[in-house]
Amino acid sequence: MPDGSLGRPLVQTPRPLPGTPLPGLRKGRGALSNPANRYERTAQDPFDDGWGTLAEAMADLPPLATTLTRDAARSALAWNDSPDIGFDRSINPYRGCEHGCIYCYARPTHAWLGLSPGLDFETRLLFKPEVAALLEKELRKPGYVPRPVALGSNTDPYQPVERTLKLTRSVLEMLERFGHPVTIVTKSAGVLRDLDILTRMAKRNLVNVCLSVTTLDDRLARIMEPRAAAPARRVAAIRALTEAGIPAGVLAAPMIPGVNDAELERILEACRGAGAVRAGYVLLRLPLEIAEMFEAWLHAHLPDRAARVLALVRQTRGGRMYDSGFGTRQVGVGPYAAALQQRFRLAVRRLGLDEAGRGGGLDCGAFAVPPSAEAPRQLELL
Repeated sequence: MPDGSLGRPLVQTPRPLPGTPLPGLRKGRGALSNPANRYERTAQDPFDDGWGTLAEAMADLPPLATTLTRDAARSALAWNDSPDIGFDRSINPYRGCEHGCIYCYARPTHAWLGLSPGLDFETRLLFKPEVAALLEKELRKPGYVPRPVALGSNTDPYQPVERTLKLTRSVLEMLERFGHPVTIVTKSAGVLRDLDILTRMAKRNLVNVCLSVTTLDDRLARIMEPRAAAPARRVAAIRALTEAGIPAGVLAAPMIPGVNDAELERILEACRGAGAVRAGYVLLRLPLEIAEMFEAWLHAHLPDRAARVLALVRQTRGGRMYDSGFGTRQVGVGPYAAALQQRFRLAVRRLGLDEAGRGGGLDCGAFAVPPSAEAPRQLELL
């Protein structure tokens, strides 16, 4: 548990140097390497001197444990004005994500901390112990205008560490207290631990939850997102949420050309059968350092189709590995991207799913600033 000292990891373990390739796979980890981040002025390029010493040294490295470090955040809300995102504010109790999804578009954000988007992103996590208190201060500011806040826009709010730290739960408790609407996206059935809060909020039309389901194939899920919940558990979570009266949806994301794209309709059908009422999808995004890491992952896990997958990715991005342009970064361009979008729309129409935005229909009028804890004490002095 937290030791209370800012910037001090709870667990110290030897780690590979940035830029060092790992021989074979680390159990429970998605990235195969710990590449240097884009802000570093120097890079280390290890090589074998012919004696096999590099492979021998790397083979002796211990398993990578997850470390936790306190984040000295000064605010809980992150704001954006992106025209192709359905929310303008978000909350992320954690930085980095232990789920280890190789394709995660948030990996490059770890470079802002001087860490690697590779193994560091999934093993060196930062947590915000004061996130609920910081949120309360922001919600109490004069002139604050409520709109749905996205919980889990960058890293998963229900990654394994939430079992003990319960920061996401503290955020939900604060939002419920203020009557503030929230949308949740997660790959974890851990969202069911907060079923009590979510049920109460749903009765006030303050919440909807979206489960990210990338594949129904356990084997593929295990290598793409090694520490996320199994696909069947995510579908079961949709069913449990629906039975509790909580609006639930499915996000089939990312769709990876030549890897899981053939499953799109099956994913939507399975989740609709579990009670999902809305659906979305996102085409694979490979910004900055992720492109190289994803390519290495492909050659390690799916070598027979790696070239084909990479060719399709470039086809959807104007010949590059990624294009961050607004309006196209989520869905791509070209014939393949257009066909995928058409397949999604036809499936949504056939299944009766709603393609509305993530925060659509939630009640912003229920927001009210409750009395502060200091108010009773102040009245006693009068």
